This record gives sequence, structure tokens and C-alpha cells, in this order.
Amino acid sequence: MSANIRPSGVFDTTYAQDIALNRTIFDRVLANGLFILLLIIPLLTVEGPFGLNLVPQLWIGTIIRIAIFVIAVQGLNILVGYTGQLSLGHAAFMAVGAYSSAVLARQFGLSFWIALPVSALFTGVIGLLFGLPSLRVKGFYLVMATLAAQFIIPWLLRYPLEPLTNGSRPLDVPVPTLFGLSLAHESAMYYVIIPLSVFLMLAARNLTRTRIGRAFISIRDNDLAAELLGINVFNYKLQAFFLSAFYAGIAGCLLAFESNSLTLDKFLLDRSIELLAMLVIGGAGFSLAPLLGVAFVNLLQQNVIPAIIPVLVSFLPALLPFIDPVNIYAALSPLLFGTALMLFLIAAPRGLAHRWEIFKIAWKRRPYSNL
Repeated sequence: MSANIRPSGVFDTTYAQDIALNRTIFDRVLANGLFILLLIIPLLTVEGPFGLNLVPQLWIGTIIRIAIFVIAVQGLNILVGYTGQLSLGHAAFMAVGAYSSAVLARQFGLSFWIALPVSALFTGVIGLLFGLPSLRVKGFYLVMATLAAQFIIPWLLRYPLEPLTNGSRPLDVPVPTLFGLSLAHESAMYYVIIPLSVFLMLAARNLTRTRIGRAFISIRDNDLAAELLGINVFNYKLQAFFLSAFYAGIAGCLLAFESNSLTLDKFLLDRSIELLAMLVIGGAGFSLAPLLGVAFVNLLQQNVIPAIIPVLVSFLPALLPFIDPVNIYAALSPLLFGTALMLFLIAAPRGLAHRWEIFKIAWKRRPYSNL
């Protein structure tokens, strides 16, 4: 949307400027400045090389988790937002990437740098298998088909593959190394995860400008019309499932090596629903949606809801004496999250990214924004 609009008085003068992702000097400076700011954040913590305490060390782990889930939600965005194929099995594909990379490192002695692409490709192939029903079914029925993956994959990891995955017990993951140096410290993994997350975000953004991305969007808008125009709908749907699972595999691998431990509890159905909620809040179909959605949900779960719960606990047991106070406390977190999601869908059904696009368009059109 806003990428096709220039600020008042600014015009494209070359083909290179017309096809650039960031078409003005301000956009390029802002994008590069934000990336550099991300890279210097670990240097400003107390555990950094300069011993500064300008940024809390807790922020490093939070940013890492956001970056990992941005990759996962971006994969879901390719499938749901770009291609219009609903999925409730994304967490299961993350589990495939996480456990396959861990097994490659533990059993076969492969390094993190080899296990990462191999596990991502393997996860993409698994995504292809569960994408096969998209030839015959769509909508609610496709949701049921992808939901099968969410039950089948964890079951396989828990029981038949228990000798490799430890089943329901935690699985230790080797510490990644680079040129013989350990990457055990979270600040070291920070400089692996953040550039990779930014690169994959840019790749997904650029995907919409390619032949494949335009085919995805045409299938999302009207798959019958796309087929009549000569687009191989089934082939492109499978490509969307492959790319979506590929991104999920990368996120799962990074999650495994960042935490150095795996449990199946991280990849159950509630995680798939949470990933879909992040995408809906961010705005499905927008390249910036995963970042905004993941950041919003993390802020809500880690800061806003924990601040509200003590206030509610102070008077709810008196108002609801027929309910055990322990049950009230346990139910508040999911109840508040669900309520926030419902209110958000009412107030901004197209997501935060859509609101951001509207704001950018109004800013670029100034002083004619009100005309």
C-alpha cells in the first residue's frame, strides 16, 4: 500500500529507484539505523564488553524470543496471509525443525550451521505432505487437515521416535560453536538470530514482488479465477506449504539451540493457536505483521496481563465466593488474553500493520492528508 505512494513532491527518476524496497533516502536511513540499533543493544548491557548498564540484560532474551517467533509467524503469513490457506499445525512444524536439528547434532555430530538448513529443508518436505489435501479441500476442511499434523507429529515424537527424542522428557541440545568458539551465551546467539530474522523478513517482503508471490496472492483472492488465468493452483499451494514449513523449521531449530533444551510442551495446539493469534493481531497479508503481532502479544503476556492480575485477584474472590480462588487465579491469564484478542478484532480487524500503512500514507500525503 504505502510503498506505492511517495511523499508530496518526491518522484521516481530511475528504474532502480522504482523497484527498490526503500525508495527514499529517509526510508533507507531509517531502516539501516534501526538495524544498527538492534546490533548495538547487547553492547549496552552490564554483561557487554564495556560493562554499561544502559539496557537491562533481560531485554536480550526478550528480543531473541521475539525474533525467533517472528520467523515462525512470517512462515504462517506466507501460507495464511499471502495464499489464503488456513493452518492450525504450525507449532508441529516448528517441532519437526527443533527435534530434527537436535537429533542431527546429538546423534550424527553435525554442527549447528549444517543442522539448521538440513532440518529446515526436512521440515519443508513434511509441510508438503500435509499440504497435499489442499488440492481437494479448503476453508474449514483444510483447517481440519492441518490440525491432524498438530496431533500426528507430536505423537510420533513422543512414542515411536522416543529413543531419539526422549519422548515427553527434556532433550538436551548441544551448544553451537563458531570457529571453535562457544555460542552458549545469549548475547552470542543474539548476533546469529537477529541478522537471520531480518534477512528472512526481507525475503518474505520481497516474495510478494516475484512471480511466485503474485501467484500466491491471486490464489488467495480467487483461486478459480487464478486457475482460469493459467496458474497451477495446486503447485503454488504446495510451494506455500513448503515455504511456510521451511520458516517454521528454521524457527524451531533456533529455539532448540538457543535454549539448549527441548520439551514437547513447547509445540502443542495452544502454541499453534497463539501463532495464528499473533498473525491476526499483526495483520495477515502484510510483511510487517509478524513483527507487530509477536511484539504486541509478548508485551501483553509479559507486562500488561501480569500487571492487571494482582488488581483483579484483590477483589474477584469476594465477588465470586462460589469459585475457588486458586481456579480464579489460574483462569485470569487466558481469560484476559482472549478478551484482549476479541476487543482487538473488533477495533482493528485488519491488524496493526494495516493501521501502520494508513498512518504512513497519511504522513506521505501531507499537507494534503485531509483532502
